[in-house]
Amino acid sequence: MFTGIVECTTKVHQINREKNNLYITFNNPFLNNEIKINQSICHNGICLSVMNINKKTYSVIASEETLLCTNLNFLKIQDEINLERGIILHERLNGHIVQGHIDTIAKIIKIENRNGSWLFFFKSKKKLDYVVVEKGSIAINGISLTIVTCTQYIFNVSIIPYTYEKTNLHLNKIDDVVNVEFDILGKYVQKRIQHYCKKT
Repeated sequence: MFTGIVECTTKVHQINREKNNLYITFNNPFLNNEIKINQSICHNGICLSVMNINKKTYSVIASEETLLCTNLNFLKIQDEINLERGIILHERLNGHIVQGHIDTIAKIIKIENRNGSWLFFFKSKKKLDYVVVEKGSIAINGISLTIVTCTQYIFNVSIIPYTYEKTNLHLNKIDDVVNVEFDILGKYVQKRIQHYCKKT
């Protein structure tokens, strides 16, 4: 479980395909003993488990299912990604509840510089329906953000300078594909409403 508050970024060191899986090695930005084998880390919003570690790198594996619903197939060596380790229960939840389970991908269709902030516009692969609401929470590449406006397929978020500089958002450009996770509370509400509508 994560909060969507990115700790740091790192770069892709190596990518290997084996059958339907993708093995990814990242530069290790953490100190000794800060991560361990089988630990879950949020990579651009995707929860992936650490397979092996050395002083300079660590590796994870992404299964076929993960590749089908995320932007990992677009990943290249030296790409910069956002990282967040799992939450510690006695700390404040500064973002929102992020599972690291990607719901869909979205393409950046417009970026507006608002003289001190940025407005990013995204077109979702999936219909947003009622799971996304204005002023609601959403995770983009693992970053906890607030939706400004939304339609059936398009939504936008406002980015402050700190978030822009400390995540990989400053590297994103129009037509880039990002990972999207909807607010888990919204998903439960939507499912309950759909169940009720079917009964009536």
